[in-house]
Formats: sequence, structure tokens, C-alpha cells
Amino acid sequence: MTHSISKPRLLIVEDDEGLQRQLRWAYEDYEVISATDRPSALAALRAYEPAVVTLDLGLPPDPDGTTEGFATLEQILALKRDTKVIVASGHGAREGALRAVASGAYDYYHKPVDIDELGLIVARAFELHGLEQENARLAMRGDRESVLGGFITADPAMMKVCRTIERVADTDVSVMLLGASGTGKEVLARGLHGASRRANGNFVAINCAAIPENLLESELFGYERGAFTGAIKTTEGKIELAEGGTLFLDEVGDIPLSLQVKLLRFLQERTIERIGGRKPIAVDTRIVCATHQDIDVMVADGRFREDLYYRLAELVVRIPPLALRPGDAILLARQLLKRYAREMNSRVKGFSPDALAAIDGWSWPGNVRELENRLKRSVVMAEGKLVTAEDLDLLQDQEDCGFLNLKTARERADRIAITRAIARADGNISTAAKLLGISRPTLYDLLKQHSMGG
Repeated sequence: MTHSISKPRLLIVEDDEGLQRQLRWAYEDYEVISATDRPSALAALRAYEPAVVTLDLGLPPDPDGTTEGFATLEQILALKRDTKVIVASGHGAREGALRAVASGAYDYYHKPVDIDELGLIVARAFELHGLEQENARLAMRGDRESVLGGFITADPAMMKVCRTIERVADTDVSVMLLGASGTGKEVLARGLHGASRRANGNFVAINCAAIPENLLESELFGYERGAFTGAIKTTEGKIELAEGGTLFLDEVGDIPLSLQVKLLRFLQERTIERIGGRKPIAVDTRIVCATHQDIDVMVADGRFREDLYYRLAELVVRIPPLALRPGDAILLARQLLKRYAREMNSRVKGFSPDALAAIDGWSWPGNVRELENRLKRSVVMAEGKLVTAEDLDLLQDQEDCGFLNLKTARERADRIAITRAIARADGNISTAAKLLGISRPTLYDLLKQHSMGG
């Protein structure tokens, strides 16, 4: 057959020729390559390097009695570790399928084959493979070229945020990061510092909401010996400590109005006066700030000085929540699992299929911080080598938000599915329609029906 390079490559390892034909017919969106045994499967893997493989665990054994399906799985992963292998097992062979997943298979399905169900698993595997490849490409650019070497994402909106920060990193533009708690604002600020010409200077972070109002001034500006009771020695503030580097003001919206005036004076004159001091001190410090509050509303209400806002927000970067970064939760979860398993000396190696589905479907109201907490706990609680949805405490229906009206619940589900599909398709309506399993005209009708543009 003629192999098109424009389609994703899917290798089907199946000794039932009738089923092979059925699968080939069903997956016309892929370049399907077939193999009937281990040698032909490995030859096809080397020749075509497919991203996804479906593998029948019930292949006839080798003459020496070797279990052919598991031996094939092992060799596929040895040759190309990032291949997503979906294993098939007959009824009553669930234990073997779970063993295969524990050995590195991506997912499993039972025979007789449900074409639609397997199609969803295959599509998800291709999607995840693409996300991992993109993240690997970003990581290979190196810490100095990629601002956020430690920031994991493959979401187009989040990647745009990263590229914006890369462009301004080597300037002295003041950057304001806006986003919900736990979205990674400090990680982005550290990335900006690391990619700037100030990288050899200090990165100093201070959470303005965590320090009592009467102590915040001394924390930021420092104080002279004898300035107040208990000031037994002259102490530099955070602004001075960040000389030649970057000061990260987290939750800047919590700075009291009286202190905002002094901060504004520093930004205008680039000098400070310690508490109890008489002499101005020149300081070369770049300011990066962040808040989860609606800063525009605070300015309008008079709770945040407009002139200070314009000094701090020469560039405003809005960070999307984890729920609006399709695929990122799974990418982050895999990295966090490896880290926590290593730190805790755990035997956990991966996720069960129900855990992956739960991670992908959860709304993550606490963003990355919630994901970190759940992963850390799951590594401790997991009894086997695979973390389950139960270990993550993600068994309950996350969409049970009190909707008793069926029409409202359906509309909400439609909106969520459509938003996620369009995001995953990078705005391409045709691709999004394929992900949703509907025609393009139907998707346009739904967009119009739900007032979602398009």
C-alpha cells in the first residue's frame, strides 16, 4: 500500500486477519500498518516508528513457550520507550491487561472489540504522545534559551504566555502576572529572571499577603539600628537584597495604600530609604509582581493606586488556570510522580487507566498546587506500582455541582467538551469536530446555540 506521511501512524499487531481489516477500515484518519507476530511487529516499528500500537496479548506463543504478547510489549518499549502501546485481552484476562499496563503499556481494552471505544483510546493516546513530544522539544532548547525550562506545558495558550515572557526577559520592563492561586506565577517569575541578564543576581520573593501590615515596610525597605524597639542592628530589606537581580512581589494587591506610596517612589527614583534612615540608597532591582485578585476592579475602587499600577504593569501577562490547559494536567502528573517516587523511595511507577482518565477530567480548582498535593499523597497511599483514581481521591463525579436541571447540566457539559476540543485542536474547527465525533456543520450549530462564537 502507499504510505501517506501526512497521517499519524498506527501499528496494529493482530493475528486475526478479519479483525485487522475491520480496524484498518475503521481508522481511515490514520496510516494503518499491520503485523501478525513479534518479528513483523518489531520490523514495522523500526521502519515506520508509529506513535501508537495496538497489541493483542493473545498472540500465539513462540516455539520455546515464550508468552508472545508480553515479549512483544517488552521489546517495543525497549526499542521506542515513548510509544503508546494499547493492549488487547480476551474476557477473563483483566489481570494480564493490568500486568501489561504495570509493565509500561498505555492502556488496555477487552475483546470482542468495540470500535468506538477503542477509537477513543487510540485518539487519546495520539494526543498524549503529541503533547509529550512537544514538551520534549521545549525542554531540549536548553535552560538559557527556554525561559521556563522547569515549566511543563504543551497548551497553545500557555506556550504563548511563555514566549511572551521570553521576549521581555532581557529587558527591564516591569511585569505583572495575573492568575488564580496555584497556576505557577512564581515559577514563571523565576523563569523570567533566569533568562535575563540579571540571572547572576539574586531572585528574591516575598508574599505580601503573608506578612502583617506593620512588618511589611521593614521587610521591603529594611531598617537602621535603633529605628524602633528591637532594631538592634541595621538590616537590609528585600529590595536591597535583590540588587542587580529580581524582586518578586507575590500578592501585590495586598500592599496597603500607605506603603504603595513608598513603593511608587522607589520605582520612580530607583532609590530607597530604610526605616529610620536619612540617606537615599540607589538600588538597581527589577520588579516582577503577581496577584490572583482583579487588579482593575481594585484600581477602580481606589484600593490600589492607579499610578503604581501603571509602573508595575508595563506588561500584563494573564495565566490560564490548569482546567483550561488541556493535556497539561497529565504531563505535569507524570513528571511529579517520578519526582515524588524518587524523593520518597517509592516503588510506584505510573498511573492506572482510571487515574489518567480522572486526572484528565478533573476541573482542578486548586490548579497545579492541588495537583502537587494529590500526587504527593497518592505516592504515599498507593499499594501497588500504579497510582489509581482512588489513591488520588478523584472517584467522585467532579461535575456534580448542584445542577438538578437536566437541560442546564447538558448545556454545561456541551460547553466544557467544546471548549476543550477547540483548545486541543489549536482553534481548528475541523479537527475539533473530529475529536468530538461530530460533523463540522454540527459543531458550528452548537457554537451558535451556546453563544460561543464561531
